[in-house]
Amino acid sequence: MAKAPLIPASPSADDYVAQVAAAEPLPLLPEADPFQLFETWLKAAVDSEPNDANAMTLATVDADGLPDARMVLLKDVSPEGFTFYTNLESAKGRELAANPKAALLFHWKSLRRQIRIRGAALPVSEAEADAYHATRARHSQLGAWASDQSRPLSDRFALEKRVAEMGLKFGLGKVPRPPHWSGFRVRPQVMEFWRDRPFRLHERLVFTRAGDGWTTSRLYP
Repeated sequence: MAKAPLIPASPSADDYVAQVAAAEPLPLLPEADPFQLFETWLKAAVDSEPNDANAMTLATVDADGLPDARMVLLKDVSPEGFTFYTNLESAKGRELAANPKAALLFHWKSLRRQIRIRGAALPVSEAEADAYHATRARHSQLGAWASDQSRPLSDRFALEKRVAEMGLKFGLGKVPRPPHWSGFRVRPQVMEFWRDRPFRLHERLVFTRAGDGWTTSRLYP
């Protein structure tokens, strides 16, 4: 029996007809505030995505200039930027310490939308990191102490043993934030909103920071 192709075929004419019928009628407006537009899209994603609507790709570069990318979770958004937390001794932590610039990508398949963000990655304050750490589940707090993130691990049992050891160390008391665990806020220089349109004639609206405001432009798909 022949196997089904791993890569889907290009859309058929009938597929495109259905896509035209389902397409959003209103264009993206360049006078919109990019953060308000982001929040509007995120709220829609929370209602439609099956898992982790706040998931985003974080791209950095290593010491050799080789790109590195992984999924992380957005934990706060404000006009100051997009915040996530991590082990500072992880690959992304070390790469951002050496080159504090990053790119983010939100892709919401259920909405056929994505947002690309590029800018400086700045450390959050100690108070912010402490406040967020305090909201995490206790087992996650222990995991932040136990995991030598991005380092070699002999087997799963070694990690579980470390978590158990941290549980015994802190007992029933408060689990403080590890000194090697904190967050970064990506302050966008550029934000691009992309929306799927029929026949691959997608809509792209770019916001570029200009002083205290933004300039906008449209791009060919």
